[in-house]
Amino acid sequence: MPSMLRAALSLAPFPRPSTLPEDTVGASVSVDRDHLARYQRVCGFRLGDELPLTYPHVLGFPLQLDLMTRRDFPFPVVGGVHVANRIEQTRPLTADDRLDLTVHAADLREHPRGRQYDVITTASVDGVEVWRDVSTYLRRGPSDGAAREARPPREDGSVAAPHAVWRVPASIGGAYAAVSGDHNPIHTSWLGAKVFGFPRPIAHGMWSKARCLAALAGRLPQAYAAEVSFKLPILLPATVGFTYTGRAFTLRDAKSAKPYLAGTITPRT
Repeated sequence: MPSMLRAALSLAPFPRPSTLPEDTVGASVSVDRDHLARYQRVCGFRLGDELPLTYPHVLGFPLQLDLMTRRDFPFPVVGGVHVANRIEQTRPLTADDRLDLTVHAADLREHPRGRQYDVITTASVDGVEVWRDVSTYLRRGPSDGAAREARPPREDGSVAAPHAVWRVPASIGGAYAAVSGDHNPIHTSWLGAKVFGFPRPIAHGMWSKARCLAALAGRLPQAYAAEVSFKLPILLPATVGFTYTGRAFTLRDAKSAKPYLAGTITPRT
C-alpha cells in the first residue's frame, strides 16, 4: 500500500525529464508456496510447485512500481495503459528456484495516440537469465505525428465458436489485486473506475493472460514465449469465450465477440 500511495502521489504536478531513467532496480526473492497457491487458484492454474509463466511478473511488480513512481520517470504511473506483454522462459521454474529479479525501462517511442515505452523484468537463477518479461505501456497525449498506428487485419465477420466460456465475477479485480499487489482502483473500485472513464471496474490484463495460459495446461512447451496484445478492457462482471487454434489464442465477449485479448505461443528451441 505505501507503493500505491506513491503511485497516487505521482499524479502531483512537478518537473519531469523527457527521457526514461537508465537505472536498473533489482532484488533476490524466494517463492512463498502459500502465495503461489493463492495465485494459482485466482488465475485457474493447477496447484503445484511449478511456477506459471506469468507468476514472476507479480514477484517483480513491486520493483516495476518502484521504478515507475520515481521522480525521474517521465510519466505518472497512474493513467498508463498496458497494451501488450511478452514473456519468455528458457526452462520451467519451480518454487525451489531463488530468482534474482531486475527491472528497467527502455525504448521510449512515439505513438499516434501518445508515447509508448517498455518495462523489462528479468529473472536469473545462479547467474543465468531464465525468464524475461516485456510490458508495453501507452501514455496517451500529444504526438508529433511521425508514428503511424498499424491497422489490424480486418476480420471477415466469422468468429470461431469458443472452446470454453468463462464467467468472470466482479470479485476477480479484488482477488487478483490481493495476490499481485496491483491495487489500481480501476480494477477494484466502481468510483475509481468511473474517475478514469470506465462504467465499472475492469479485469487486470495480466489476469486475463494468466487465465488463458491456465486453460492451455498440458499443451505448452517447457521453453516458450507467450505474447499478447490487450484489445479492449473486460468490464466486470463478464462472460468471455476462449479460443485456441494452433499457436494462437483469443479472448472475446461471449455475446458480441468483441476482442479482449489476442495472443500467440512460440516454442523455443
